[in-house]
Amino acid sequence: MVEVLLGENDRLDWALKQFRRKVKRSGLLRDMKKGRYYEKPSAARKRKQAAARRRKARRARGTRR
Repeated sequence: MVEVLLGENDRLDWALKQFRRKVKRSGLLRDMKKGRYYEKPSAARKRKQAAARRRKARRARGTRR
């Protein structure tokens, strides 16, 4: 759960900005969007395999430097 603690003199716009940043970093919004519709198991497998290929390629590019 994401929470932002406000002090006595904290501004509301600052707190809202902090909240949005924490939600984005936690991946909560991404998970909610992912659950909006049913994804077939085969499509989920393909998506996960593509993500793994991207991660592997990114790691390979990073090690050459």
